[in-house]
Amino acid sequence: MPIRPLPRELIDQIAAGEVVERPASVVKELVENALDAGARRIEVSVEGGGVDRIAVADDGGGIPADELPLAVASHATSKVACAEDLAAIGTMGFRGEALASIASVSRLSITSRVASLDAGARIDVEGGVAGEVRPAGGPPGTAVEVRQLFFNVPARRKFLRAAATELGRIEEVIESIALCRPGVEFRLVADGRRRVELPATDDPRRRALAVLGESIEGEMLEVSADIELEGGVPMSLWGLVGRPSVARGSGRALRFSLNGRAVLDRTLAHAVKEAFRGLVDPGRTPLAFLAIEMDASMVDVNVHPAKTEVRFRQPNFVHRAVMRAVRDALSAADLVPAFVLAPHAHAMTAAPAASPLREPAGARVPVPASARFDGFAAAAVAAAFRPPVIEAAPVAEPSLHANRTARRVMQVHGSYLVVEDADGILVVDQHALHERAMFEQLKDRVASAPLESQRMLVPLTVEADARAAEAIAEAAPLLERLGMELGAIGPRAVAVHAFPTFLSSRGVDPGRFVPELLARIADEGCADLEAALHRTLDMMACKAAVKAGDRLAPAEIEALLDLRERVERGTACPHGRPTALRISMRDLERSFGRA
Repeated sequence: MPIRPLPRELIDQIAAGEVVERPASVVKELVENALDAGARRIEVSVEGGGVDRIAVADDGGGIPADELPLAVASHATSKVACAEDLAAIGTMGFRGEALASIASVSRLSITSRVASLDAGARIDVEGGVAGEVRPAGGPPGTAVEVRQLFFNVPARRKFLRAAATELGRIEEVIESIALCRPGVEFRLVADGRRRVELPATDDPRRRALAVLGESIEGEMLEVSADIELEGGVPMSLWGLVGRPSVARGSGRALRFSLNGRAVLDRTLAHAVKEAFRGLVDPGRTPLAFLAIEMDASMVDVNVHPAKTEVRFRQPNFVHRAVMRAVRDALSAADLVPAFVLAPHAHAMTAAPAASPLREPAGARVPVPASARFDGFAAAAVAAAFRPPVIEAAPVAEPSLHANRTARRVMQVHGSYLVVEDADGILVVDQHALHERAMFEQLKDRVASAPLESQRMLVPLTVEADARAAEAIAEAAPLLERLGMELGAIGPRAVAVHAFPTFLSSRGVDPGRFVPELLARIADEGCADLEAALHRTLDMMACKAAVKAGDRLAPAEIEALLDLRERVERGTACPHGRPTALRISMRDLERSFGRA
């Protein structure tokens, strides 16, 4: 087939494939055009999931009659004029191809009136072919109607989902944009029924909760920070993040606004997840909405046809700033989850499932009680785990109403510590709490130098998976930081030449630990060294921590509870399970009929 230029209508349909993926894409482009026109009220009406009809009406500035043909022409726009404008884009749209792309695969009409004029005008476009501009009445603003989407591209139409699914995507788009623009009223009507009603407000918290859910207001923490980027460029951050207890199973739980634009950004998502590391299960995603304002020149939005992906000029700085702001909000909050008593059955709600890393009490070498809270050879770290000297004090009659800091009441089944605080009763998981404390100490220690290790007089041979040799080679930098020296000596055998002193002192058996570590490295890889290090330190802390069933001496219990007050993120173990649950005085009194 000879090379030849493509017809104009085919070019437009190809371009439409990048911009118009589904009805939700059409709604997004039309709503963004309305925002660029200065709209304060936007109403979207759809039929048949948006395939049969989409109508977007706004009260913006309107389009003069003589500019309507240009509005539906390819690469015609009022938003950029030269190449320099692309370096600091301040509008939602800028390429001048959305309306032309939509018109090429639908039957489109635009009716618009400029507020200063008594009459408006209308233009109709079918499959990319525009008709004449005609006078038309209507209120100030613009109304765009799209009918029979993909009528001339049946191959695209058959890949669309059911009408209810497509409508759900449209709702998501409108809510995402509405989060970023609280001062604009949004309404969605589907097949004659109102689906979204978001009045304009000057309170971004009110709009955020209207979208995320009023029922979780008490679970949301406010994040706020004013930051200077490198070079003194200001950046402001505001948002809401959910407590770990409301984390979701979907990545859509994270929403971001950048200069009023809804974006999907890996840098921002990773920063939030890192801030929550160890507070939520790795398989769940924190619930969060963050709005960032910065100079338009510090971000490139001309990255993806949908304009939802961006590229920061200083991504590392932005990442650190967002992570620090979210961490500060989490650190300032009491993240101990409530243990709600059932009102009639007097039964407690089930606690989260135990971590798969937890071992039974007999699955390790016994450790003397005096060594349970001794960690590294480094004096500072060892002191943090050593039981403090406790002076004898008069024993006072316990009172649940006493307003004081947490203190020991009893150990239950060798697994849980029951303590009281000013708000009620805390039930502390001794394994989860000790695991968190050891993880934080390990993380601080390995940040400065590799862990101390003990060389074997005779290398210990352990059985391992067939992938062990490959895993050892891949994980060489990781093993070096952990103070571990391993070598493959056969298809299913590994020699342990050196093992971390920390694990040895805690009675962790290399024969059990090394094969499990290598299997995890083979499954999860070490491409991200820091993530692999965190996972391994978590594993080490879990193996070394006191276990369920371990009876602790009074001094050890006091030392462990003291660690809870001092360790960072002491409300959850490294893989997200709570270290304590609170039963409030109000719940107790209500359950006993005192309320």
